[in-house]
Amino acid sequence: MSVAFTFPGQGSQAVGMGKDLAEAFPEARAVFAEVDEALGQKLSDIMFEGPEEALTLTANAQPALMAVSIAVMRVLEARGLSLTDQVSYVAGHSLGEYSALCAAGTFSLSDTARLLRIRGNAMQSAVPVGEGAMAAIIGLEQADVEAICKEASTGGSCQIANDNGGGQLVISGSKPAVEVAARLATEKGAKRALMLSVSAPFHSALMGPAADAMREALAGVAAKAPVVPLIANVRAAPVSDPQEIVRLLVEQVTGQVRWRETVEWFARNDVTTLYEVGSGKVLTGLARRIDKSVTGISINTPADIDSALAALIG
Repeated sequence: MSVAFTFPGQGSQAVGMGKDLAEAFPEARAVFAEVDEALGQKLSDIMFEGPEEALTLTANAQPALMAVSIAVMRVLEARGLSLTDQVSYVAGHSLGEYSALCAAGTFSLSDTARLLRIRGNAMQSAVPVGEGAMAAIIGLEQADVEAICKEASTGGSCQIANDNGGGQLVISGSKPAVEVAARLATEKGAKRALMLSVSAPFHSALMGPAADAMREALAGVAAKAPVVPLIANVRAAPVSDPQEIVRLLVEQVTGQVRWRETVEWFARNDVTTLYEVGSGKVLTGLARRIDKSVTGISINTPADIDSALAALIG
């Protein structure tokens, strides 16, 4: 019976996130100040006050979400939480994998902020606007969606980007191919095939230039073994070797986020509680849909922090 900490990905951002933490805790203020300094930008102002269009930009949303997650971690740790003593594993959804690794000591906070700024810019610029697309396919089995992607790929790149569980798969690639795949999915009985309002085809082969940029960026950053194992997105299995972690982070840019399999791995390995550390409750909702034996609990407000500490260290 053990606990894992999970860290949210893009889409969990909201104007005002982290503001209550900054007002309540000096440790949170210190995190936001360090991220601002690392980026040479008052990102915290955009997080707290908006505008929403600025926060939603990939290059801002990625380090901003990480900052909130690490602010929560620093507050927990200042009040007695030890990751090595109370938590067995960490995992994060896409960019959340960087938050997880920062929390577990693989990367410094400043390096993580800079890596995510590079990642956000590289993912945004990898494909000209309008040439890529993503779609959510609801109500089909993974094998069926894989077959649909293969059929649609005659018109360009198309692949599964995220397996979020609960019958929801996200596909990504060139816009004509994704549109064909969405139509095929509907014809083959999908409950819904919904084109997503995203700025780039994330986690697809078209992100190759961004993978190259991350390979170069990660080569210039010190990486330590995490204090608890990471369940990696592209493997849905634990990894602790820093060189392997870096390799998988590069692979993750063009590879599939295997979140359903990650939660199922936790359930098989006696993890009973997944704490979602940071903004929003997306991963908490996904955990509930994927495996009822796993409890999801979000930690993103001062009250959440008090409840988590009471449960984890008494």
